[in-house]
Amino acid sequence: MRDDPRDARLPTSPGFWRSPLRGPWFTSVLGLVLLAGITVLFVTGLLSYAAYNPDLAPVNDKTPDKGILGFYLFDWPTDPHWLYRLNQGVHVTLGLTLIPVLLAKLWSVVPRLFALPPARSLAHALERISLLLLVGGGLFEFVTGVLNVQLDYVFPGSFYPLHLYGAWVFFAAFVAHAALKTPTALRNVRRLREEKNDLISPRPAEPTVSRRGALWFVGGGSLLLFATTVGQNFGGPLRRTALLAPHGGAEPGSGPNGFQINKTAAYAGIDPAEAAVDAWRLVVTGRTGTVRLSRAQLAGLPLHSSALPIACVEGWSTPDQWWRGVRLRDLAALVGYEDDPPDVFVESLQRHGAFRKAALRANQVADPRSLLALYVNGEDLSPDHGHPARIIVPAAPGVLNTKWVARMTFGDL
Repeated sequence: MRDDPRDARLPTSPGFWRSPLRGPWFTSVLGLVLLAGITVLFVTGLLSYAAYNPDLAPVNDKTPDKGILGFYLFDWPTDPHWLYRLNQGVHVTLGLTLIPVLLAKLWSVVPRLFALPPARSLAHALERISLLLLVGGGLFEFVTGVLNVQLDYVFPGSFYPLHLYGAWVFFAAFVAHAALKTPTALRNVRRLREEKNDLISPRPAEPTVSRRGALWFVGGGSLLLFATTVGQNFGGPLRRTALLAPHGGAEPGSGPNGFQINKTAAYAGIDPAEAAVDAWRLVVTGRTGTVRLSRAQLAGLPLHSSALPIACVEGWSTPDQWWRGVRLRDLAALVGYEDDPPDVFVESLQRHGAFRKAALRANQVADPRSLLALYVNGEDLSPDHGHPARIIVPAAPGVLNTKWVARMTFGDL
């Protein structure tokens, strides 16, 4: 049926959508870029959540009702030591970089969201439902991800379950859509066969830019977002280019403790009297009982050094810092685990908030670079970096590197 010009002002009319840019080739190019990019986002997202060791202890698991969605094939490793830094940097930077591509793709297919009738057959109805899940899920995942990166916790619940469950809904719809559309998209891009479809306007307006020009515009937007985000993964002058990252400004202060902080002592509610050297004691519990150690006693134990970064879920990370302290496996040996260091449950002086308690796996405890750090870059830890003592573990998310440590309990969790 021909489009009635009298109905062209309604979005349900094909004639309402007059841009000459819309068409199979333009949509297919954007779709193939998203096919690769979103697949990487999904994989790095699952790896990021696995890095929290959510099946190790309830305190690490922020999605306790995930059921079969919470499968993990291996314990999170400690090598290479920059693994989480790379994984989360790719996840967040790529997610922000793909925003112009996603918006352009949605714009290119928006006429289909208003097409009538809503369903011409059962197969068509299922396709429309999958499309709604795809569009809704995509917008939900990108919006919640951006808000988390910007530390705007305005979600109707915890970010972790919302983002995880949303990712599975979105990716299921994405896989179904890709299976149906990828062969057609490849043909359109290769121009083996020109496929006319409902994306081409029956009464197109005069073009003001070519389709290739529009792709360059979208690519330029992605490049701009990349350039103003990627610096959060580095130190020095590059960090100042990360204008869209909450930790992307100048270094916090100067000197050995002048590197990025995820949570200050004041924000965490640390009582200075409890953290004072003369009052603080580390309580270590294990197979043979409990020992209490002052900071001076810890400093008298064999000390070791590790060059490790801090990397957080928001995508920012520090360069390698030079930490010095007591190996976690040596602390385990003090309470009866000389040859077989087990898991450890770590508790902080922090009274409230997420990750004031955390669990580490045996392989993390056994790694010789895993420390209860007392010093960083040759000086005592500052209060904001965890004085009097903090955990530092290779390849672990920043929140598992517990600061202001008060108690460590070794044993099977």
